[in-house]
Amino acid sequence: MEVVYLITSASHHDAQPATLAAWVQGHWGIENRVHWVRDATFDEDRSQVRTGVLPRIMASLTNTAISILRLTGRSNIAAATRHHSRNPERAITCALTW
Repeated sequence: MEVVYLITSASHHDAQPATLAAWVQGHWGIENRVHWVRDATFDEDRSQVRTGVLPRIMASLTNTAISILRLTGRSNIAAATRHHSRNPERAITCALTW
């Protein structure tokens, strides 16, 4: 058995255990689908971009690339990135059509 403690502003009527579990699982789904891909595939943690608005711009561009690849049906972002890196025109076409 695992015990999890949560703090929420929702009332006890709105925050039933099943609802809270769905919220937590949804959060970790985002973590696994976006943040982990950004860290593992795009090696974002070792980025040297740290000043001004550049970190936010790079994060936005990375999120856009991940979203476009997912919209085209790709589930393995690393493989899709390698596939498109072999032919940059294909990546540009993909970005412009979505």
